[in-house]
Amino acid sequence: MKKLIEVKNVVKTFDSQVVLKGISLDIYENEFVTLLGPSGCGKTTLLRIIAGFLDPDEGHVIMDGEDIAAIPAYKRDVNTVFQHYALFPHLDVYNNIAFGLKIKKQPKDIIDQKVMRMISLVGLEGFEHRDVTSMSGGQQQRVAIARALVNEPKVLLLDESLSALDKNLRKEMQLELKEIQREVGITFIFVTHDQEEALTMSDKIVIMKDGEIEQIGTPAQVYNEPINEYCARFIGDSNIIDGIMKRDRLVSFDDVDYECVDYGFEANEAVDIMIRPEDVDIVPRNHGLLNGEVKSVLFKGVHYEVIVETSSGTSKTVTMHVTANHDVENPEAGEKISASSFYMDLEDVENLTDSEVIARANAQAWNAEDEFVSLSKVEYSLKPEVGTYPCTFGTSAGTEITININVVKPQVIEDASNEEVIQAFDFYKTVDDIRESIALDTDLIRWADAYAWSTEDDSRVEIWDVKYDFDDENISEGTYSVTFSTQGREIKLETTDTIEEGQRIGLKWNPEDIHVMRKMG
Repeated sequence: MKKLIEVKNVVKTFDSQVVLKGISLDIYENEFVTLLGPSGCGKTTLLRIIAGFLDPDEGHVIMDGEDIAAIPAYKRDVNTVFQHYALFPHLDVYNNIAFGLKIKKQPKDIIDQKVMRMISLVGLEGFEHRDVTSMSGGQQQRVAIARALVNEPKVLLLDESLSALDKNLRKEMQLELKEIQREVGITFIFVTHDQEEALTMSDKIVIMKDGEIEQIGTPAQVYNEPINEYCARFIGDSNIIDGIMKRDRLVSFDDVDYECVDYGFEANEAVDIMIRPEDVDIVPRNHGLLNGEVKSVLFKGVHYEVIVETSSGTSKTVTMHVTANHDVENPEAGEKISASSFYMDLEDVENLTDSEVIARANAQAWNAEDEFVSLSKVEYSLKPEVGTYPCTFGTSAGTEITININVVKPQVIEDASNEEVIQAFDFYKTVDDIRESIALDTDLIRWADAYAWSTEDDSRVEIWDVKYDFDDENISEGTYSVTFSTQGREIKLETTDTIEEGQRIGLKWNPEDIHVMRKMG
């Protein structure tokens, strides 16, 4: 195929922000090219530079071997269909399409011949004299496409031109647009953030991120062989797993080795592994590559989307000390006071404040009318050492209670396979605290100061599960175990078989279904 457009090292800056960072791209005759990426990635800016609406700060745009930087937009052999079509509301369908030809002063019979051909091409026969403002969005888009194509440009640029349509019409127009491109035989450059549109219509997809091109390829190439995690997540659903490339055609994750077809990596190189949901098969437990438990099943019309947990998350078990409600009463003052002993991290001692001590101990005082009474006394003396220290709370009327502050070193659990660390502390609570809790799991996380983070980047990891074996409505004094866990390894798959939550199954895939990618950055 003949090369039609060459974009060479194009740079564009707006208000000191670099929007395009040295873009280079070759576009060929009769290609349907899609610029795909999220908002702000630079795809529309690149389209407008090709159209001539913007000038690059650096670089060149060459068309048919000629640098077109100095050629104004209206003289370029390029036409554009905008997101909102920009039809002339005072003109009917025929005259909207004929407008460019009339400006060029072409003969009336030639205009009529070309306009009627375009009307037939876009399926608007019988609508020649229809008021465009009374037409549907899909019909208006057909008029806009016909108006652009009637001038017989070498390139048609489409800027998110399907985004204003409803879902069903959008799907219909995707197919029609590709058919129109085949019929007229010219190059289309289409801008979208919709992956389905890109896969449906394109000969070539250009995936962009932050003003740079991440990957160029056919729909099959970018779907089956994404270059990195960003491209894998942007095109289709995918399971992305941290792994180690042991050697050519052998990759490992969760301490298990799997055969694959990829090669050319360093021995024991850290990699990202992609497995598409449709490539994962359900088999009986212990008959696949790994076992799991079904966590959720979502019906998607023609198939079920299933989430399977294949390994547990990082866990930490603590002891909850449950005490009775031992309020201290001062009959002379008509007051009661209560507080609970608590555990705290040795590292937090230095910055501890009175208000935090009151909060951690859940200290409070009240009178006979159940009105809260201020705590005027908060006395404790902590050392930056592991130990047990008394703490006394009191009111101005002399009502007092003493509890213990247990200073401990944080006991963390590190899980190398999950690249996570979790910590939590033993804690004290009263029977009433447990019974009156509205969101017990959330309160248990807060009371134990349970916290997890990633060893890869120190980002916070959500506590996903809280397990305990007591009945919160009938709990009594004693000690109880509470286990906090992060989310385990989850695999998404698609199946037409009926499956239920909680079912324990096996999962299987073929070596060619694993795609290994280099880590980004």
